[in-house]
Amino acid sequence: MEDQGSTYLRLFVDETTLYNRIVLGSLLPSGIWDPLPHFFQTWLRNFIGGSLVYLLSGFLWCFYIYYWKRNVYVPNDAIPSNKAMLLQISVAMKAMPWYSALPTLSEYMVENGWTKCFSRISDVGWLVYLLYLVIYLVMVEFGIYWMHRELHDIKPLYKYLHATHHIYNKQNTLSPFAGLAFHPLDGILQAVPHVVALFLVPTHFTSHIALLFLEAIWTANIHDCINANLWPVMGAGYHTIHHTTYRHNYGHYTVWMDWLFGTLRDPIDDGCKAM
Repeated sequence: MEDQGSTYLRLFVDETTLYNRIVLGSLLPSGIWDPLPHFFQTWLRNFIGGSLVYLLSGFLWCFYIYYWKRNVYVPNDAIPSNKAMLLQISVAMKAMPWYSALPTLSEYMVENGWTKCFSRISDVGWLVYLLYLVIYLVMVEFGIYWMHRELHDIKPLYKYLHATHHIYNKQNTLSPFAGLAFHPLDGILQAVPHVVALFLVPTHFTSHIALLFLEAIWTANIHDCINANLWPVMGAGYHTIHHTTYRHNYGHYTVWMDWLFGTLRDPIDDGCKAM
């Protein structure tokens, strides 16, 4: 039984090793990363991968809404300055080494069999996989809502952590690059529910990793001040209200937790333009 367990855990190690070789082998000479222990290879891969996702998604989205579609989605007087966006990039990139530690730690715990992760969808079947995924996402939504809300309600947490993000509090200061412009500990705390859920519900390992990296793209989207009006999605229209009132719309992917706990405020004429 122990041998079977070790063999199964090896699937996780093999998977993370493959990711490391794809990312690091494509971008760096093998002499730089190959001698590193597996844990540090994984951290380096997460750092490089996270940085690329953040920078590429941010640059492409800013180019699209601020230059290619200039004055279509965002009025000229609401476009943030290059200086403001560079400041956001600076804050995010200073935090990125610390952000990268969380998925690295979660992968280490998975590889050692401390979580309920499974490696192959065929181990449970597609129907059960989808059921587990829904439960996982509900747990993440619940956890991020309350983590975000407490970062506002507990004054020292807001003053010393979350206030770093809330200096971007109106349309001409918010941009897709603000999505990861947090104090490092703040950003980690808001992603912790992704990891806690691994101990509570069986989760497909690859899906967990993909959802963590989706955070960089998602947070870029909800800071662009464009109200897509796709209920129940917690889009930028809702999130811009959060940045102006500080007391509403703490949710992550959907508005359901805000609706359930009485903090929902619908986008109105709040400076965001509907698509």
